[in-house]
Amino acid sequence: MNQSRVQSGQTFEYIYMIERSLILLKPDALQRGVMGEIITRFERVGARFVGIKLLVSEKDAAMKHYTEDLAIRRGEKVREMMVSMITSGPILAIVLEGVEIVEVVRKMIGATEPKSAAPGTIRGDFAHVSYKHADETGSGVFNLIHASSSVEEAKVEIDVWFKPEELVSHSPMYSAYTVKE
Repeated sequence: MNQSRVQSGQTFEYIYMIERSLILLKPDALQRGVMGEIITRFERVGARFVGIKLLVSEKDAAMKHYTEDLAIRRGEKVREMMVSMITSGPILAIVLEGVEIVEVVRKMIGATEPKSAAPGTIRGDFAHVSYKHADETGSGVFNLIHASSSVEEAKVEIDVWFKPEELVSHSPMYSAYTVKE
């Protein structure tokens, strides 16, 4: 959406990039009781919650989420471990909306490998496992959270976890100063 405003004969153009991102709070986030703290961080940054639900992932949904691309990049064994991890218990699926929210959320969650995540990020504050540890124990990387890595990926992932009628458009007061429309 493009918007312009005129002030003292000058034109200032504001370009708003309203995006959506999928967030999955993985079974370890639920088991550790840190869901509320993670959700609060997204509220504080002014992201809109347009979809949220608690579910237990079926294997077919997990396979659609962890695509063959993961197997190509990290190996089929890693994909199988990730599918096993995400289907091991309940997850909280969330769709966030906001200005360039994909990039904002990726910064907030930190590096995929928790031991490499900076302090102040979700993974840096709440997890510390490494790829090496996951490989040696034959488990998926328990890193609490997934977030879409691009706008295009978000669209695909949101369709895996949500039906269109499960997403709600609204303007909560806490986002009034972050998402101006």
